[in-house]
Amino acid sequence: MKKLKLTLSILFVIAFTISACRKDKTPGPQGDTGSTGATGATGPGVGAQGVTGNTGATGSTGATGVGSTGATGSTGATGVNGATGATGSTGATGVNGITGTNGATGATGAAGSAGSAGSAGATGATGATGATGPGASSFYYTAQSLSVTGSTFAVAGITQLVVDEGVVLVYFRSTGTTTSYYPLPFNNNSGTIISLSNYGVDNNGNGFVIINSSVNITNSADLRIVVIPGTSLTNLELTHPGINVNSLSSVTSYLHLSN
Repeated sequence: MKKLKLTLSILFVIAFTISACRKDKTPGPQGDTGSTGATGATGPGVGAQGVTGNTGATGSTGATGVGSTGATGSTGATGVNGATGATGSTGATGVNGITGTNGATGATGAAGSAGSAGSAGATGATGATGATGPGASSFYYTAQSLSVTGSTFAVAGITQLVVDEGVVLVYFRSTGTTTSYYPLPFNNNSGTIISLSNYGVDNNGNGFVIINSSVNITNSADLRIVVIPGTSLTNLELTHPGINVNSLSSVTSYLHLSN
């Protein structure tokens, strides 16, 4: 009878467990293993084998203890720098090397192209007006002919004022020579005498000079006629009393004559 009750109890537990499992699908923790039931008395027949009790649930594992890591130790102080060693002495300067020989002179380069013309400079200031010149003029006649009856030459620079107050000087040389001019009268001591016969103004107011020659000369007389107004003649006498009027270069230099 006791065995039957035990069997029923086990079946009830199983049924309850199944029912509980059906209501809560999540399996519960495994229970502790139950103690083995007492062996029932041997019945007259072969008794039914008792149902093995459920294995109890496994107990939960205890929490793993976490040991804390010790704090890192502080860095030690930096050691003091050692003293700097003494500077070594400077080595001796080496001797200068031998100077090399001069290389051959290179070929002359091609001439560069001419530079562009620079811009014109500003116009300079006008210089002061120079003193008024003597006012004389000269006239040049080349390869002229001279006649024993007199040859007349028109001279525009001769005016009535020149006739009245000035002077006319005439110089001669042979055409084609480079000798100096000779003042008139000219005498070569070989029978040729050339002289200034007259000068003046004709009825039309034109100046003229008449020259005489002891021999006829054809196209071979160079004449230089210098016309000096009265004011120039006065200046010439006062400032250069020793001037040589027989020298054409002396007269033209003082009178600033270029032709």
